[in-house]
Amino acid sequence: MTLLFSIHLAVTWMLVGLIWVVQILVYPQFLRVAAKEFQDYHFAHCFRIGLIVAPLLFVELSTAGWLLYEGKQSQPFIISTGLIPIIWLTTAIFQAPFHTRLMRGFDAPLIRLLILTNWIRTLAWTARGILVSLTLL
Repeated sequence: MTLLFSIHLAVTWMLVGLIWVVQILVYPQFLRVAAKEFQDYHFAHCFRIGLIVAPLLFVELSTAGWLLYEGKQSQPFIISTGLIPIIWLTTAIFQAPFHTRLMRGFDAPLIRLLILTNWIRTLAWTARGILVSLTLL
C-alpha cells in the first residue's frame, strides 16, 4: 500500500465517520435548538464544519484523481470514485440550499428534509469507505 493510497483511505474513513456523526447526532440536534437561538447556532455549525470538511474533501478528491492518474484501476476503486460526484451533487442540490434557507431561521420541516436527504451522502460515503477498503484485497 502506497503512502498516497493510505492517505486516501484514511481521509475517506474520516469523512465516513464525520457524515455518520452529522447524520445521527448533529442534524437531529437542530430540531432541539430554540428558534430564537437557531440562526446563531446554525451559522456557527456551518462555519466550523466547513473548516473540517473542506480540507478533507480537497484531499479525498485530489488523491482519488492522483490514484486514477497513476493507474489505480481495480473495480472497487473505480466504483468508489464514481460515488464522489454523487456525494458532491447531492450536497449541491440538497444540503447547501437547505443550509442557505436555514440561515434565515428555524424551520422544522426543512430540517427533517435535510436529515432525510443526507442519507444519500451518508450511504454513498459509507459505500466509498467499504469499496476503497476492498481495493486492498
